[in-house]
Amino acid sequence: MADLFDTGTPAPPPAKSAPRPLADRLRPQALSEVIGQQQVLGPDAPLGVMLASGSLGSIVFWGPPGVGKTTIARLLADATDLHFVQISAIFSGVPELRKVFEAAVMRRANGQGTLLFVDEIHRFNKAQQDSFLPHMEDGTILLVGATTENPSFELNAAVLSRAQVLVLERLSEADLERLVQRAEQELERPLPLDEGARAALLEMADGDGRALLNLVEQVMSWRVADPLDTVALRTRLMKRAAQYDKSGDGHYNLISALHKSVRGSDPDAALYWFARMLEAGEDPRFLARRITRMAVEDIGLADPQAQTHCLDAWNTYERLGSPEGELALAQALVYIALAPKSNAVYVAYKAARAAAKKTGSLRPPKHILNAPTRLMKDQGYGAGYAYDHDAEDGFSGQDYFPEEMRRETFYDPVDRGFERDMRKRVDYFAKLRTQRQKT
Repeated sequence: MADLFDTGTPAPPPAKSAPRPLADRLRPQALSEVIGQQQVLGPDAPLGVMLASGSLGSIVFWGPPGVGKTTIARLLADATDLHFVQISAIFSGVPELRKVFEAAVMRRANGQGTLLFVDEIHRFNKAQQDSFLPHMEDGTILLVGATTENPSFELNAAVLSRAQVLVLERLSEADLERLVQRAEQELERPLPLDEGARAALLEMADGDGRALLNLVEQVMSWRVADPLDTVALRTRLMKRAAQYDKSGDGHYNLISALHKSVRGSDPDAALYWFARMLEAGEDPRFLARRITRMAVEDIGLADPQAQTHCLDAWNTYERLGSPEGELALAQALVYIALAPKSNAVYVAYKAARAAAKKTGSLRPPKHILNAPTRLMKDQGYGAGYAYDHDAEDGFSGQDYFPEEMRRETFYDPVDRGFERDMRKRVDYFAKLRTQRQKT
């Protein structure tokens, strides 16, 4: 029976005279030809083991652009004799999905399985993602999704529970060099670049194989008598934009790297990640806010001036603007990276919030409540309150927690920076409190 709803059938090959992009001409014809990604394709890697055992399951490829997600999916279909269907979540909706599933059901009835490759799968909403589940469970389709975003945040738990997430990595410099050599063999001539310019070209690709081949194709189209040097190459080619989405996974990865570099007291690494984010177009005001947060969260009272430095830098940026203002933020960043670290107040705050949530609406002890009316005085409000300024050393040692709640210790200062002095004060008042409460 004819497949009435066939979708994703490869287009007929172009005529020999028709132009084909270099990236398409060099597309691998077998999994063994794929450059890189041995962490998933090797004999002992997940896909290698699946193929060897003949038990390929649904997969989600997570990785940056141009690392082979589509190519590997197509080759998996060839290796398992499955009909390959490709759709994009950008252009497909419920009607298109329905046709795909109906065609897969009919194909299965005729003894043919379907590998459904869904590009940008994270762009499908929850209901659309749920529509895959019954067809994955009964074997109508083998789903291979591709996403540049973190599947943990973007995909339904139900889909993730039925698919294995495999991480594809940006291509290494060695991988990119092999790709250039393969292009030179295809075009039957070497790149017209000297050694330095060749290395610069690999750097421009930024781990993206497809981008590299597009750059190679441009360079090969130039008619030059002598190999170009790095300066000439950079004059003719613009560097590829960094892979960065201010609302996506790359954004959170870089700010995490920046924050942890500061926490780890490494000013050089902190400056690197700070510069990476600025180069990618991050809003300096966002960075100013996060730098200030780092001072509050990771330095705290170990250096009370850290927060002031960050706020001053933020204010300086607002007055100077870009690009001069970024230097003030860099200065604050170096200061907090080298400042003594303490999260004691941060930990104390979270513990106090947890205790407040647990204890509900316990009333303060009556002795610390004001009694502006006679009724309140008759109820014992304010009775027994000791005015600290009248006490010896300006400290009464009274208990200020609810009567039904035992005294808690939330703040535990570290023995670093200014918190050494805070530790002395905490210990001093604790000793006095014990003495006063005995009398």
